[in-house]
Amino acid sequence: MEEQHKKQNNKYSIIVPTYNERLNIALIVYLIFKHLEDFDFEIIVVDDGSPDGTQDIVKQLQQVYGEDRILLRARPRKLGLGTAYIHGMKYASGNFVVIMDADLSHHPKYLPSFIRKQLQTGADIVTGTRYVKGGGVHGWNLMRKLTSRGANVLAQTLLWPGVSDLTGSFRLYRKSVLQDTISRCVSKGYVFQMEMIVRASRKGYHIEEVPITFVDRVYGSSKLGGSEIVEYLKGLVYLLVTT
Repeated sequence: MEEQHKKQNNKYSIIVPTYNERLNIALIVYLIFKHLEDFDFEIIVVDDGSPDGTQDIVKQLQQVYGEDRILLRARPRKLGLGTAYIHGMKYASGNFVVIMDADLSHHPKYLPSFIRKQLQTGADIVTGTRYVKGGGVHGWNLMRKLTSRGANVLAQTLLWPGVSDLTGSFRLYRKSVLQDTISRCVSKGYVFQMEMIVRASRKGYHIEEVPITFVDRVYGSSKLGGSEIVEYLKGLVYLLVTT
C-alpha cells in the first residue's frame, strides 16, 4: 500500500537525446507508453538538429500522444550528450528523471524494474548494468565486448566507484540528485556517464543496480568511434586526478 501511494505521487521525466533517429523514435515512444501505462511520465526529446527528419516524426507523435506527454526540445546542432541531458532537465516537471538512448539499445521494458527498485530501496539513483547476473550484451562482436569490458574493468580498478557498470547510460535519478551531480561534471561526451556516477558515488548518494541486456542498435549506425575511445581514456585520467 505504501509503495502504491509513493508511485501515485511520483512523476518520471524521460530524457531521450536524438540525432538521426527517425527510424527508432516512434518505436521507443510506443514501448515507453506500453510499459509505463500505470505511471505518470513525460518524454522529453532533445534533438540535435537531425537532418533525417527525426523532429518531424516527433511532431507527429505529439499529435498522437499529446504535447504534454511528448516534449520536443530541439537544439540547432550536435552539442554533446552531457549538455543534452542538461538541456532536457530544464523542462523536466517530474521529481524523477530517466536518461536513456533512443536507438532501442535500452529497452523500455526495464523501466518498471528501475521504478520498483527505487520505491523498495529509496535509492537516489538506479542504474542499469550489463555486468551482473541477469545482465548482458546482445549484438556485439567479440572485439567490442572485450573493449567494453576492458574499459569498465580499467575504470573499476582505478576509480572504485561502487557500481558494476560505469559506462552505462540507462539510469533513473532523483531529480534533485541529478541537478546536484550534473552541476559538478565537466565532460560533454560519452565520458559524461562515467563522471556522473563516480561523482554521485563520491558524494555518498544511494545507488542501486538493475540487470539489463544491452542490445546493439536496431536501425542506423553507431556513433561510437576512435575519437570517443580517446575521449574516454582522457576522462578516466581526469577523474582519477579530481575525485
